[in-house]
Amino acid sequence: MIAEPVCWKRKCRHLIGVKNDGDERTERNYCEAFPDGIPKEIAYGNNKHFTVHPKQENDIIYEREK
Repeated sequence: MIAEPVCWKRKCRHLIGVKNDGDERTERNYCEAFPDGIPKEIAYGNNKHFTVHPKQENDIIYEREK
């Protein structure tokens, strides 16, 4: 089972959930900013995602749910 990401704890409005390709080892958190998987430094690290990340193909950043 995948660990709870910081994005969830901070209640980011862009978090979608967990992708699972049928194998628990391939589970990954994803969101509107990172549809292929949130980088570990954002999901589990200290990066609060207040600015666009170099691996992004869009300009979505952290926003708290309303």
